[in-house]
Amino acid sequence: MKEGLAVPALNFKRQLPINTMLKQRILTALVMFAVLAGVLWVESVWPFLIFLAITCGVAGWEWTRLTLGLSSRWPIVFGILLCVLTLLQAYLWLIAGLSDTYAVQVCVISSVLMSLTAVSTALRRAQVSAPQAPIAWSAFALVTLFATWGVLALLFLEQGVLYVLSLLVIIWIADIAAYFFGRAFGRTKLAPSISPGKTREGALAGIVGVVVWLMISAQWKGTYGDALMAQWGWFGTIALAVLLAIFSIAGDLFESLLKRRAGIKDSSHLLPGHGGVYDRIDAVVAVVPLAYLLTGGWIF
Repeated sequence: MKEGLAVPALNFKRQLPINTMLKQRILTALVMFAVLAGVLWVESVWPFLIFLAITCGVAGWEWTRLTLGLSSRWPIVFGILLCVLTLLQAYLWLIAGLSDTYAVQVCVISSVLMSLTAVSTALRRAQVSAPQAPIAWSAFALVTLFATWGVLALLFLEQGVLYVLSLLVIIWIADIAAYFFGRAFGRTKLAPSISPGKTREGALAGIVGVVVWLMISAQWKGTYGDALMAQWGWFGTIALAVLLAIFSIAGDLFESLLKRRAGIKDSSHLLPGHGGVYDRIDAVVAVVPLAYLLTGGWIF
């Protein structure tokens, strides 16, 4: 990607007043939260599983548009395939029980290993003009999105709503704290060539927010923080909270890198003020597989 491609993204922000953009973000976030709350609290498990499957499929379409190209026909096929596979897996679990989780566990471990190796290497190099490696990153999308869907579906069916929400709050707090603190006090760029708007001060605020959240939520039975504390203790939980926050930041930066290489600002325009679905769950797909492993999800 040419250096000039960074300019439109920066100019785009000047076209809308900050207050207008913030109102858009808040309104869309409230709608998304209302939808999530609705599918979580109904009596049947199917609405949430279907919601997850659709989210997974749309994110798969958006992700592979970044890697395979906006003009390619394969992203829509990829998205439909992911949606069908996740719904089929959900159906099999509900009729046969949750004993067969082998495919999800393999994808979870593969996703975390790829994040620790290939993704971290790509972020360190920060080569925004490098080739997209479409086959490799598209395959990573399939593995990671299926793993994320599988973990959230399993935790919802096995642990319940509170556990799932307390896990997702980790990502929300990291994002919100980094955004607002970074805008107010951010001075030092975190990864200027990948995402010029992110600052080290904002990232640090996100990490602190996650640590505080896990320390507080660990006091409530049935939360992810409680499970993490039971397995790792206070010091282990604090260290792993930092690790989870770093994965959240890395997931956000990785999507920004893909968008920079593709020469676009947002993965799509489905969510006003937020961009696309993948823009909203880029940190979720990075954090959830790791979070599952840290509480024993690696045991076959």
